This record gives sequence, structure tokens and C-alpha cells, in this order.
Amino acid sequence: MDLDMSKQEFLKYTSNYDWENFNIKRKVDHSLRVMKISENIAKSLNLSREEIDLATLIGLLHDIARFDQFTIYNTFNDSKSIDHGNYGVEILQKENYIRNYIKEDKYDQIIFTAIKNHNKFKIEKNLDEKELLFSKIIRDADKIDILYQGICISWKDNIKDVEQEKISEKEIQSFYEKRLVNRNTDLKYTSNEIRHLLTILGFVFDLNFKISYKILKESNYINSIINRFNFQDTDTQKNIEMVREIVNEYIDIKAEGDSK
Repeated sequence: MDLDMSKQEFLKYTSNYDWENFNIKRKVDHSLRVMKISENIAKSLNLSREEIDLATLIGLLHDIARFDQFTIYNTFNDSKSIDHGNYGVEILQKENYIRNYIKEDKYDQIIFTAIKNHNKFKIEKNLDEKELLFSKIIRDADKIDILYQGICISWKDNIKDVEQEKISEKEIQSFYEKRLVNRNTDLKYTSNEIRHLLTILGFVFDLNFKISYKILKESNYINSIINRFNFQDTDTQKNIEMVREIVNEYIDIKAEGDSK
């Protein structure tokens, strides 16, 4: 597997889009970071060199649909445009474009399955062992980098507006239950920005590997995100601090656990 060739093809592909646009460029950068995070997770699992390279390649390609999505629809919101996981598979399958990234086809099903599942609320059932493993790796890597973006990119221009919003105890119920936040049921009455904040903080309940929790603990992403905001509402301050406590405790337990 020639990852240098794969990376050059990815940069060639994305050069067809407007790199001067902040949203396009940040998805290029996101893909390159997720590529590296995927590699690190795979290494921690003591996979073979070829499997590590495969995880790395999936990390590079997982968001390949984002560039068309934003260019055509001017949004990254799948519900208002396209499912970018499914569409990414279509792009790679069309005219066998996947061969520009990997010459052999024996891993195609794993690649397509992982990309298709990386953005879903839950991984689809009945995957084989390898499909499930690589789907879990890319989901962790993607979430870790979205949390990283939460400390420096997200809410870039509207911190003050978000600080005026309110978060009720009902809206943090999923944190008490230590489960992934469902935007459509748990947060259907919140603003888009609060929905985004609570959703990404809730990512910690959907990670799969010890190394992922160790990365979050060492990076301090959760505290860095929450510290960006000075919420004006007293109840909101109390509730976001409860979220901080629950999430950090969960990360500590998982990072020190016995599982991989």
C-alpha cells in the first residue's frame, strides 16, 4: 500500500475545490489529521503493518464527499443535503476511482463499509470482524478530531451569542445516563449551537478504544472546549459543569481500564 501516492491523489482531488474557502480547507486539514489519528489507533491495537496502512487510508478518505457537499449545497448538514458517508462510497466506486488510492481490491469492502458507517449514529449490524474493527477505528479518529476542532475552530465567530443560550437539566439527561447524545430526541428544542456543543461533548460515550480515551485525557479537549464559554444563565453554568464532571470522570475510568 503506497500511502504517499494516496495522499498525493487526495490533494490532487481536493485541489479541484476552492482551498481559499475556509470550510473547504478545514475539511482537507481534518482529513489529514484523521489519517494520522487512525494510524496511531491502529498501532496501539498491535495490528499488522498492512492493517495499520489500511486504517490510515480510511482516515484519509472518510470525508471525501464533504467537498462536493459544501460546494453544491453550501452546508455540511447531512439532513439538509446528502449523507456524506454514503456519498463518499459512491465517489470511490464511480468509475472505480478507489484504484487511484489503492491498487488491489481485496480491501474494498472494508474501506467502503468503514466510510459508510463513520458518520452514522450507530454502526450497522451484521458486519464481519474486520469491517467492524475498521469502522470503529475511523469513528474514534473522526470524533477525536472533531473534539480538537471544538477548542479552536467551532463557534469561531459567535462565542458571545452561544453564551446567551440556556441548557436545562433535561437536555443533559443523556450525560447522566452516559450515552451518546441523540440530537433529534435529546436536543430537539435547543439551538443549533447548543446542539452541536452537547453532541460533541457526548462523543466520549461512543468511543471504542482505550487509546482514544488516553488521547482525550492527555489533550484536555473537554475542559478546553467548556472553558471557551462563559454562560450567562446560572442554571446553564451549573448544568455545563455537571457535564464536565461526568465526562471527565468517564474518560478517566476508560483511559485507565483494562480493555484495548
